[in-house]
Amino acid sequence: MGSLFPLSLLFFLAAAYPGVGSALGRRTKRAQGPKGSPLAPSGTSVPFWVRMSPEFVAVQPGKSVRLNCSNSCPQPQNSSLRTPLRQGKTLRGPGWVSYQLLDVRAWSSLAHCLVTCAGKTRWATARITAYKPPHSVILEPPVLKGRKYTLRCHVTQVFPVGYLVVTLRHGSRVIYSESLERFTSLDLANVTLTYEFAAGPRDFWQPVICHARLNLDGLVVRNSSAPITLMLAWSPAPTALASGSIAALVGILLTVGAAYLCKCLAMKSQA
Repeated sequence: MGSLFPLSLLFFLAAAYPGVGSALGRRTKRAQGPKGSPLAPSGTSVPFWVRMSPEFVAVQPGKSVRLNCSNSCPQPQNSSLRTPLRQGKTLRGPGWVSYQLLDVRAWSSLAHCLVTCAGKTRWATARITAYKPPHSVILEPPVLKGRKYTLRCHVTQVFPVGYLVVTLRHGSRVIYSESLERFTSLDLANVTLTYEFAAGPRDFWQPVICHARLNLDGLVVRNSSAPITLMLAWSPAPTALASGSIAALVGILLTVGAAYLCKCLAMKSQA
């Protein structure tokens, strides 16, 4: 087992962070140390530590953020940050380095701070998430078309839209749910969901609510619309048909009544 450890460690360090900041569910590849030297794992006996602060930070898309990397090495040989995000101004002091990350737009990225001390390298990791919860969730009043109600829900200014799930709930049950994972836009998005619902007699007088949910690798952000009660309504087409039928019946009764009155008058005149 002792001879296998260096091989596994070299395999662990094979790639220089090409997968950092990848989408949800994609495993992040780890990096080689400086000049190909393996990174010392946390269980090593090197007498110094490396820490990132904050370890997790969430920002709005396009904003900047600062990460502080501190260490206990008396005389660090090297300190660097590896991340796919664009770096800005770096500030340094005794035992710490502050890195600026600019224009954060990837929904989830990693930043690794590497410090070399006495020929040994240790690292710490921070996760940066860019997201914006829905500004508003609006459910329009249901519109009756034929025998179906059209439900239309608007979710405004949300990011990343690819991790958004919109759900329509009627009473205690879900009548429709859609994930927008096929959308990969890196901009704020407005989403409109339209669904036709065939309501039965038991469906009236119950609330309909539209729910919007962002699921960001364990961080769940929710917002919901105000409830709208599904009211019993008459379709215009059957109403027009019924009105026409009543008018025709009234016309027939008037015609019959007029004919009968004429007949009565004729018989009276003959008498």
